[in-house]
Amino acid sequence: MIKQRLIGLFFLIVIFISCKNHNESYFSKNIKNQPNILFILLDDLGKEWVSGYDADNIETPNIDSLINGGMKFNNVWSMPQCTPSRVTLMTGQYPFRHGWVNHYDVPRWGHGVNFDSNKNPSLAKILKKAGYKTCIAGKWQINDFRLQPEVLFEHGFDDYCVWTGGEGGNLKKSEKRYWNPYIHNKNGSKTYTGEFGEDIFSNFIIDFMEKNKQNPMFIYYPMCLPHGPLTTTPSEPYLNDKIDKHKAMVRYTDIILGKLVSALKKFKIRDNTIIFWTTDNGTAGNIIGQINGKKVRGGKTYLTQNGVNEPFIVNWPGTISAGTKSDALIDFSDILPTFADIGRTELPKKYIYDGKSFKDILIGKKKHSRRNWILTMGSHPAKILDGRVSNVHLFRDRALRDKRYKVFVDTLKKISHIYDMKNDKHEKNNLINSKSEEIIKVLNKFKSIIDSLPPIDLQPKYYKLTNSKYDIPPDQLNKKAEKRRNISNHSPSFN
Repeated sequence: MIKQRLIGLFFLIVIFISCKNHNESYFSKNIKNQPNILFILLDDLGKEWVSGYDADNIETPNIDSLINGGMKFNNVWSMPQCTPSRVTLMTGQYPFRHGWVNHYDVPRWGHGVNFDSNKNPSLAKILKKAGYKTCIAGKWQINDFRLQPEVLFEHGFDDYCVWTGGEGGNLKKSEKRYWNPYIHNKNGSKTYTGEFGEDIFSNFIIDFMEKNKQNPMFIYYPMCLPHGPLTTTPSEPYLNDKIDKHKAMVRYTDIILGKLVSALKKFKIRDNTIIFWTTDNGTAGNIIGQINGKKVRGGKTYLTQNGVNEPFIVNWPGTISAGTKSDALIDFSDILPTFADIGRTELPKKYIYDGKSFKDILIGKKKHSRRNWILTMGSHPAKILDGRVSNVHLFRDRALRDKRYKVFVDTLKKISHIYDMKNDKHEKNNLINSKSEEIIKVLNKFKSIIDSLPPIDLQPKYYKLTNSKYDIPPDQLNKKAEKRRNISNHSPSFN
């Protein structure tokens, strides 16, 4: 009798171990099929401040290590300024479709404006539905957390730790994003006295990694650094010179990257984590960098390459070969469909998407993207008309490019400039009046593309909130918008 019980117990143990191994195998397979995605987005930084992109007078060893161990992209376009870039990557749509063509600082300017993920696609919602644990840390700035304290949950983030943005009526506290930052999380908004914002954000991300490492994770880290105001950092606390502070801020982004990579290794999930590292637009125009001995002015808000052609790095151990370079055409609308593709999920069919997945480039199946052209557009303050945010132009100026040529399109939908990016990467020689058959052919091709775009840009789609804490006087904002209406979309030159 005892012998029979022992035999029965033995078989139960065998069955338990078999089931456990099967479940672990199934779990491991699922995790491998849905790799973690760590998406790091710096605020206001061009290639002229990344040593791995041949920048002089700066060393960014951790970013360079990411490049050396992964894929370095040369032709990735953001939008020219904060709001259009961030909404584009969140929706997979161009500004002419999602409506956030002009910059709008929601918590600072008010009027019930908000990013509304009930009316727009949301990258975080899509990945959460696919089974990802999701979080955001850093800068958001397209909702007012006083009016919508839990809105990031609605957008699809399981957890969050974000700077509030400068809140109208509460600027003295809320403008601080670096030392003594004003930060919003599940417990509300408060000042963290004596602390440095980027340390709080990165520590939050590391805690999230540790808690959720048994699940596929999507971690969105839109850094506040190195956007102004210029400041010292914990690693370089005694600086006074403007450019020294900027360099220190860039170097601290590099330190933070190293800290996150070390955490991934500590938690033994580095091999199953794809790191995307990029920036939302070029450096501020009052900061001068240098690439291979040539001065480069910061190009934020401009359509020239220093404003929109961003450093873009992808590091995927075991999938992307070390030291890979890509000239594939990609823009920020491609981020959402690519992440959905990586996460093995379909896009909601009720929306139109402008982006194309470039996963096949990452896994080595293709060298070129699914694009014949890419597009960038949008910057400068929006207006308030009839109580709602409104774009300044009916059809905003923009730039498009194919593998060789780049065109600038004005607000009358006419091509004003064409550059040969193979021989004129600094956009000095406008070929618009060329009689060359090739240039005429290229211009006709781009004219067809422009004709296929909507003739009028859409306005932001949102349900207007009531009881704003502060509304900027419309005349004040509209005057600011009109003042910048006719500014050139070409960055000032040194020549």
